[in-house]
Amino acid sequence: MIGLISATAAGAAARDRLAAAWPDRTRVYEGPVGEAVRAAFAECEQLVCFLATGAVVRLLAPLLGDKTADPGVVCVDEGGRFAVSLVGGHGGGANDLAREVGEVLGAEPVVTTATDCAGLPGLDTLGLPYEGSVAVVSRALLDGEPVVLDAEVPWPLPPLPASAEGSYRIRLTDRAVEPGEREVLLRPPSLVVGVGASRGAPAEEVLGLIDEALREAGLSQRSVAELATVDAKAEEPGIVAAAARLGVPLVTYSAEELAAVEVPNPSDAPLAAVGTPSVAEAAALVRGGELLVPKRKSAAQPAMATCAVVRRPGRGRLAVVGLGPGARDLLTPRAAAELRRASVLVGLDQYVDQIRDLLRPGTRVLESGLGAEEQRARTAVAEARRGHAVALIGSGDAGVYAMASPALAEASDDIDVVGVPGVTAALAAAAILGAPLGHDHVSISLSDLHTPWEVIERRVRAAAEADLVVTFYNPRSRGRDWQLPKALGILAEHREPATPVGVVRNASRSDESGRVTTLAALDPATVDMMTVVTVGNTATRNVAGRMVTPRGYRWQDTPQEGAK
Repeated sequence: MIGLISATAAGAAARDRLAAAWPDRTRVYEGPVGEAVRAAFAECEQLVCFLATGAVVRLLAPLLGDKTADPGVVCVDEGGRFAVSLVGGHGGGANDLAREVGEVLGAEPVVTTATDCAGLPGLDTLGLPYEGSVAVVSRALLDGEPVVLDAEVPWPLPPLPASAEGSYRIRLTDRAVEPGEREVLLRPPSLVVGVGASRGAPAEEVLGLIDEALREAGLSQRSVAELATVDAKAEEPGIVAAAARLGVPLVTYSAEELAAVEVPNPSDAPLAAVGTPSVAEAAALVRGGELLVPKRKSAAQPAMATCAVVRRPGRGRLAVVGLGPGARDLLTPRAAAELRRASVLVGLDQYVDQIRDLLRPGTRVLESGLGAEEQRARTAVAEARRGHAVALIGSGDAGVYAMASPALAEASDDIDVVGVPGVTAALAAAAILGAPLGHDHVSISLSDLHTPWEVIERRVRAAAEADLVVTFYNPRSRGRDWQLPKALGILAEHREPATPVGVVRNASRSDESGRVTTLAALDPATVDMMTVVTVGNTATRNVAGRMVTPRGYRWQDTPQEGAK
């Protein structure tokens, strides 16, 4: 919950705007400001104070304890111009909250955390448990000192400017080791503990067995991702309590699923009891991984619990990101966040140049020229399979004549795939032209490099006969100068010569140009590969110089004022 505190009418007005925007996330604290701050600090995960920073500092000073536990605090000034991350930038989430508040109120987020200002991911913001000298190693990164990244377990981390040698170290490990003086340990959730238990097995026996197994194998309890067992034990109190005390989910599988898993130590006892020759080993191995601790029994007599431990490597992550038509303000916040998250970027060289300034230090960039789309897709998928966080970029929307199709054709279920939508060229052009896509419409690429012309022509003819608005991508190049006239001729068989046609070149870019002409007047020679051509249907009109296709409402018979 986010506590909201204000002292003046102007502050209350901004406070109420935030409360209205986030009704389920916020709680307004009324009354004397000091009492309100103290109450909110004790009861909420975060605070937004519509007060001067000096006043908030004085009120918070006696309340502050540990930065890992204190709530994040954001201050918004009287004029609503700035949202200042004051306390708990990382641990309390104040940096992200300041950005969110800024979006709602139109305020400038002010973040002074050193790593954020330098474009580096904070070691305490990676979503992994950590140990060691975070401040010391972070300072080394900021000062450009060589820092070694030792990833003992493959995991999709954001980019870190790592060196092959150095006296500072970031160690990604699930081993039970102590951090050195200049070292940070990051604990990936890589361990799965399979558990079996007799009815009524005490939680202490289950927990003791797990602790002993991890300790003897030299593994860290902080890297346990989940406990796994058979469905029949889903409500076994000792197993349920053990998962709760470890703070991890309990995942269950059917006996049929577990029986299909090949294990080194099958047994007749669980087969008779629950229908599978293995519970602990099979439940740990069912989704793959390396068996680190084979099945072992608890020390109690009789033993009522078994466990096994498997290391699952982190799944690589492929984000297929649409950059939009080119203008920076049409790049979505989600796309920008994925670019910052990726440790590997794959893309066409000219698209990489558009967003290079958004990449974090340490991002590995794999760029190539025109015509290498399939190779880029294969490269991106291969990097994700190595456990990296990968962003594969394309212009517009990555799923529209872009990189999503070849990438997903290469990808299998061994990696996580995320699609990030972008503003397409057709939509950017339509916004410039007016409202040409107000009713049913279709996009057709006129490039016959990958699609036979016979197929393209059949699609154009079908769109013409169906009276659809048509947007042509890749309309004309030096080597393909006859396809656009041919396509326009097919449309002309079904539409009047005065049908509005929109021509937009470099939509949203600095040299953008757009015009509305007619089917009869359009000169194909004025069109190139940077152009999008939109041909209206029989209902499309030119209204005050803009293309308008009605949504299906009755089009007025009498001409509109200013219509042509």
